Amino acid sequence: MTGLLVWHFHFRKDLHSKRIYTGSMRIDNQVFEDAYENSTSPEFKALADQVLRDLKLIYAKIPQLKKCYVKSTVQAFSEGSVIAYYRSEFKVPVGQESSVDQAMSKLEQGVRNVLTSPQRPANILEIRDIKTSVLDEKLLPSSFKKQSKFLEHTKPNKVGLIESPGFPNEPYTPNSFTQWQLRADRGHIIKLEFEDMALEDNCKNDFVKIYDSLVPIESCALEELCGHIPRSEPITLYSSGNVMLVTMGTNEENEYPGFRAKVTQIPPGTISKSCGSKLKGTKGSFSTPNFPNYYPPNIQCDWEIEVPTDKVVKVTFKNLLLAEPGQETGKKCDKDYVQIDNGEKLCGERRDGSLVQISKTNVMKVHFRSDHSYVDRGFLALYEAVDRQDTCPNQFLCNNKRCVSSNVTCDGWDDCGDRSDENNCVCKSNTITCKNGKCVSKFWKCDGIDNCGDKTDEMNCAKCEAGEITCKNGKCVSEKRRCDGTDDCGDNSDELSCQGKADLRCTDDTYKCKNNKCINKVNPECDGTADCEDGSDEENCDCGMKQIYSKTRIVGGQDADEGEFPWQISLHLKDYGAVCGASLISQKWLVTAAHCVQDDGQLKMSDPRNWEAYLGLDDQRRKDANAAKRKVKQVISHPSYNHFTYDNDIALMELESPVSYSNYIQPICLPAPQHDFPAGHNVWITGWGATREGGSAALKLQKAPVKIISRSVCNDLMRGQITSRMLCAGVLKGGVDACQGDSGGPLSSPENGRSFLAGVVSWGEGCARRNKPGIYTTVTQFRGWIKEKTGV
Repeated sequence: MTGLLVWHFHFRKDLHSKRIYTGSMRIDNQVFEDAYENSTSPEFKALADQVLRDLKLIYAKIPQLKKCYVKSTVQAFSEGSVIAYYRSEFKVPVGQESSVDQAMSKLEQGVRNVLTSPQRPANILEIRDIKTSVLDEKLLPSSFKKQSKFLEHTKPNKVGLIESPGFPNEPYTPNSFTQWQLRADRGHIIKLEFEDMALEDNCKNDFVKIYDSLVPIESCALEELCGHIPRSEPITLYSSGNVMLVTMGTNEENEYPGFRAKVTQIPPGTISKSCGSKLKGTKGSFSTPNFPNYYPPNIQCDWEIEVPTDKVVKVTFKNLLLAEPGQETGKKCDKDYVQIDNGEKLCGERRDGSLVQISKTNVMKVHFRSDHSYVDRGFLALYEAVDRQDTCPNQFLCNNKRCVSSNVTCDGWDDCGDRSDENNCVCKSNTITCKNGKCVSKFWKCDGIDNCGDKTDEMNCAKCEAGEITCKNGKCVSEKRRCDGTDDCGDNSDELSCQGKADLRCTDDTYKCKNNKCINKVNPECDGTADCEDGSDEENCDCGMKQIYSKTRIVGGQDADEGEFPWQISLHLKDYGAVCGASLISQKWLVTAAHCVQDDGQLKMSDPRNWEAYLGLDDQRRKDANAAKRKVKQVISHPSYNHFTYDNDIALMELESPVSYSNYIQPICLPAPQHDFPAGHNVWITGWGATREGGSAALKLQKAPVKIISRSVCNDLMRGQITSRMLCAGVLKGGVDACQGDSGGPLSSPENGRSFLAGVVSWGEGCARRNKPGIYTTVTQFRGWIKEKTGV
């Protein structure tokens, strides 16, 4: 017993955690004075003392808080009558955090108890509308070595600027926390426009977080930003009142230029005038305020749509972007939402136009609501008058009310977006009947991917028996022999990707280190782990990294952010402008397509003097400081290029002078000859080519995600025209593809934080046609030739 008591009082650790809460409260029996903006003024200090006295009294009335309370500080005051912003610190026994959180969530009830108590102090403040939350762990003062605060009060018809320290000439300070308290005159709201931002892509490292408050209350957080925002697409945020807080946190690594934002004050009516209206006619459109930018917090909009009495209203949401934290899936819409005729609340993210609503009468009411916290971009909707009995004339009506062509039902493709066009089908002759009743295209048969969902399309694919594996060379061996240290296949494919670093006999499918030993790991190069004994798999890895981020003729794509694909090159033919793309692989060498540099009559495209290469380019109309132009010294087309079949469609260009790397100009990694890009793997196509078949070229760099398609499937689709030097990628449903003008550009494969050059845009049948993938030159097949010619 003595030992237990000694341990308890002397050796036992008293485990507590510091817990910080931020909050705001409205004080009704006070009138705001200008002096309250200055935290050193006597008026500020006097009111702050009263707030601290009353906070201590309130916490003392709540048992869970009384025993843990340490201290509070008042951070700021704002108008309305007076709003006080504070920070409270508690010392909470480990394991009791949730009970303290729960007590803080009921703080307003505690305030009412104090105000209505018979023992109420005579000079207590009239406190209302308390908001409080635990401080985001990323913002804890102990997380940063340096902290700073700036104050900005906007003036009418004036544009203020806030920017990270050193922007744009120096990187922002590492391991620091900076906050900007923004104010507008009473009766106005704040408009904050980020016109330039370059931070790390991961918001867990460096971030900018904006609050509809003067302290970081999570229920008032508007948005968290990181990565890259191009100048051509600024992000705009609005406050609900006359205050806003901008915070910026950085870690020790990878510092970037930072941000610059414009601050102005505007009347609230500037926004509300465009929020809701009465709409008439047979068709039209409507959207949330500021779309496609961010809508303001704490607003409500109501639209009433009226069409002729013999019709009903059909609304198609072309874009619905209401995916704030907690309702990303669209299944729980208790924050920001849109509601049709008091029906189901809609939220989440839908970009494909598959969300359709139809009214029961000729009038539809649409209600939109945003709360105090996180905002998003909102929605764009189209409305039209349709027949009551036939809302999809001469088309198929999907369960989600979308209309699609009757010719696309039961063809194996989800055209509706909810698969209702593929339900209850009698599968057509050109599709596979899955055991679960689905129909899928025969092109997916035996491609290694379960497209049916029950593996029907992957059954009876190989000659190997049950219990055997199929080697890459087609041989069958027992599953028991996989990873047994013996090359049973004859090509080592049964020993690839096994645990350990066992040396293998070198084949075409194994990675060879500089010491001529081969290892069993698939795609080991530049993955951050030295798998070769001599570390040669991690050499020459200064490539494929995006220095700044976000949020070919590319059909079905979207604008790329500046610097998102820093290896993308625009090749300009003198007197003709941009005609092809290319990829940067070193300071002096580019990879492009051979068909881009073939002479065409009097047009000498093989002559390097006729070419100019633009690096770091984003917009063809704007050759800004981020871009560099270089003349071409020599053009090397592959000697075996066949202009009839596009086989060996690859060429090299040497720049007349080397280029300096920057945030916007970086090389892409070249894959080893054994690098595997499997079917189903996600890759990116990029370029300035036509955005539709027969259309005009894009001005801003476009990007689109596609998947690698197996060679056997692709060869069937393209009627036997695919050689071993060709790679197929696309979306076989159609709608996404490279197009005229994208030729020679990269097919970028992101892996382990780097991008590898999987292919070079080569050819295809039309653009973005169904069942017609894009064809790319397989770079792995030419790795030796590239090394021979360039040394890279």
